[in-house]
Amino acid sequence: MESAVNLTCPAPAKLNLFLHVTGRRPDGYHLLQTLFRFIDLHDTLHFSLRRDSTVRRTNAVDGVAEEQDLCVRAAHLLQSETGCKLGVDIAVEKRIPMGGGLGGGSSDAATTMIALNRLWSLGLSREYLMQLGLRLGADVPVFVFGENAFAEGVGEVLQAYPVPEAWYIVLFPPVQVPTEQIFAQPELTRNTDSITMRALLDWQLRGHLDLHNDLQPVVCKLYPEVARHIAWLGQFGKAMMTGSGACVFAEFTDRSQAGTVMGQLPYGMRGVVTQGLAKHPLRDWVQD
Repeated sequence: MESAVNLTCPAPAKLNLFLHVTGRRPDGYHLLQTLFRFIDLHDTLHFSLRRDSTVRRTNAVDGVAEEQDLCVRAAHLLQSETGCKLGVDIAVEKRIPMGGGLGGGSSDAATTMIALNRLWSLGLSREYLMQLGLRLGADVPVFVFGENAFAEGVGEVLQAYPVPEAWYIVLFPPVQVPTEQIFAQPELTRNTDSITMRALLDWQLRGHLDLHNDLQPVVCKLYPEVARHIAWLGQFGKAMMTGSGACVFAEFTDRSQAGTVMGQLPYGMRGVVTQGLAKHPLRDWVQD
C-alpha cells in the first residue's frame, strides 16, 4: 500500500539452503558459498515522509536501541550519501525472530533503502543501493538484489538462481546466536571445497552434492536447544540450521504436508509454515 507520503512495505526473511565456509581473507573475514532463498515470513515497515531531515523510529523494538536499528542507520546513510534534506518516520512490525539467522535486520535495512529511494525520489540504481547496503551488513545486498541467489565472497557476490517452488517449516529455538561468536570458534570448518553454480544446478537435478551448513555443528555444541530442534524436525526430512542460527528448517513439497508435521509440534516449540518466494516483493521497485 502506498501514497505520495506514506509507504507500507514487507521485509521478507531468508533461508540459507546451504552455507559452506571455503576460506578466510587476510582481513579475517570468512569466505562463504551459500544459496539464499526468500520466504513469505516477513516484517512490515511503515514509512511516513517528513519535510525536515529528522529520521525517527516511532515504536520500540525489544533489544534494539533506535540509534542501532539498521532501518535508522540505512536512512542516515542514504541522507549522507545523497545530501537529501528530507526525513522519515519509521514504524517496524517485527515478526522475524532476532538472532535467528533469518536476516531480519538486514532485510529491514534493505526495505528501508528501497522504500526511501522511492519516497525521497532519489533515483538510485540497484547496484548503487547494493554497494551502500554492504556497508550495513553482508546480507543486506541480497535483499536489494531481489532474487534468490547463489552467493560467494562474504555473501555479496550474487548470481540469480532458480529455486523450485517449496514450502518450509521454520522452527524458532528460544536462543539468540551471536554471529561473531560462531565465526570465532577454533573448531569451525573453514576449508570446505568450493562448488560452481553449474554443479549446484546439477545437484538440484540429481541430488549428489553434500550441501550442509558448516556453522551448524559449532552452534549445536554451544546451544543444545538448536540441536534438539534439528533432531525433532529431522524425523520428517532433512533439517538444517539457517545462517549462523538459531532457526532451523526443513523443506516440504506442499502446504498440506508441512501443516501435518506442524500439527505434531511438541509443546514448548515454536515455528511457522512458510512458502518460498520466487523473488523479493519489492524487486521491481528499483531500476537495474
